Amino acid sequence: MKRNKLNDLDSKTWLKFQKSWFVHNPPPRAKDQLDHPAKFPETLAQEFVEFFTKEGQWVLDPMVGTGSTLVACLRAGRNAAGVEINEEFCALAEQTVAQELAALERPGPSPEARVIHADARALATLELPTFDYCLTSPPYWDMLRSRGAQTQNKRRAQGLKVAYSDREDDLGNISDYGTFLEEVAGIFRGVHGLLKEGAYLTVIVKNVKKKSRIYPLAWDLGKTLGRFFTLKDEKIWCQDNQPLRPYGLGSAWVSNTFHHYCLNFRKE
Repeated sequence: MKRNKLNDLDSKTWLKFQKSWFVHNPPPRAKDQLDHPAKFPETLAQEFVEFFTKEGQWVLDPMVGTGSTLVACLRAGRNAAGVEINEEFCALAEQTVAQELAALERPGPSPEARVIHADARALATLELPTFDYCLTSPPYWDMLRSRGAQTQNKRRAQGLKVAYSDREDDLGNISDYGTFLEEVAGIFRGVHGLLKEGAYLTVIVKNVKKKSRIYPLAWDLGKTLGRFFTLKDEKIWCQDNQPLRPYGLGSAWVSNTFHHYCLNFRKE
């Protein structure tokens, strides 16, 4: 490519990223990261950051959790800001960022990573810069509140969190699906106002099974956010290292769901 306006990748790496599905099995978590019940891997985040930005640009994660996006940006030489409503996860994100900066071996000045303790529904009040890209993964509705899931039972036995928090204003505690969609859409309207024209947004999400029914969260977010962003495409993140469970064996179709949707929007 004679002139690459989007990123710093060569044409071979660009082409490889364009495949509509990929397998990514996250590496084991560090012990201090185990308490977050739905952390997505820095290794995956870094691939998206490096495709949708150039070195030195700014990336936003309005629901940053324990800081996966921030770590990915530091490793890629991008600046980043992450907003998180949970004070405990904020402290963990700050600790993680400090450790990453201390271990960073890059020529020149280190990139910047800000952790902001705030509600993402108030983005417009936070005096943030404009951003070149947004990467985030919202709560999968109140899926973590569902009882009986094998993973949840295992986490309870280990004394780990099975939900983000008990806060009433936590998105993961909204029980009504329609209300949840409206609240999440409001956050992304705020993101829209902070992104530069032509900037991309990636939302990592999956559809939700609840009480023998599928709620098409990924598809509903694609439609809802498509009212003010342009939905450009999707990449399907597959995991192939998960054990199969005999859900509904002999009586009903219940899939083992080992994929997520990476929805890519653009501000146009």
